[in-house]
Amino acid sequence: MRAVVTRVSSASVAIGGQVRGKIGRGFLVLLGVGPEDTEEQARRLADKICGCRVFEDENGKMNRNLAAVGGSLLVVSQFTLYADLRSRRPGFSHAARPELAILLYEAFLADCRALGFSVEHGEFGADMQVASVNDGPVTLVFDTDGM
Repeated sequence: MRAVVTRVSSASVAIGGQVRGKIGRGFLVLLGVGPEDTEEQARRLADKICGCRVFEDENGKMNRNLAAVGGSLLVVSQFTLYADLRSRRPGFSHAARPELAILLYEAFLADCRALGFSVEHGEFGADMQVASVNDGPVTLVFDTDGM
């Protein structure tokens, strides 16, 4: 699994002009699923992201995690994180098939909720408009292949 995580002061996702998910302070997570990914990887990724200490403490150091600041997550499916970019037109054969991707996307959402976090999300496979106010900016890339 791959995730691009941005620390935000606010973020939202709309579908057809209607807001489907909206958060204040927290993480915007763009989540991609590969064909070999597992539910265990989804669980480990949720734990890693939710525990990531990138919020400032009283000394201005990145030392607080999502729980310490009362943050939320907005998770948006993003199969393009598995794009093959060798040519000018990206290929997407390295992304998981929808049957597996939906299962692991939903497992990731459930894992974040099980850790005690408020989780908003888009709709898998929908044409979505994502808005965010990056805080910092702080943007991190997670890949379960390296975990």
